[in-house]
Amino acid sequence: MLPAVIAFGIAFFCFTLWCSVTVARMRDIPKWRRFLPIGLCLLAAGASLLRAFDIPEVANTVASPLNLAVVLLSLAEMRGRRRRGTGFSSQ
Repeated sequence: MLPAVIAFGIAFFCFTLWCSVTVARMRDIPKWRRFLPIGLCLLAAGASLLRAFDIPEVANTVASPLNLAVVLLSLAEMRGRRRRGTGFSSQ
């Protein structure tokens, strides 16, 4: 069971990172909207590092919701771009 949880955590982290980098590469939205997901991703990573300093309560409370917010914001931006019709191929 533990390897499955570890694999899911790594896959979710990679998906979060991919989503935030994809949004950061979009040139047709304002900078604050481009870099909000990657900023939240960095905050979540910093909150997860609090476990190393024996503060797991803050890490458990903050890191998971921030990662979920990153994915939801990124997917909303990607869907919005698709809806506008600019596509992902234009840089």
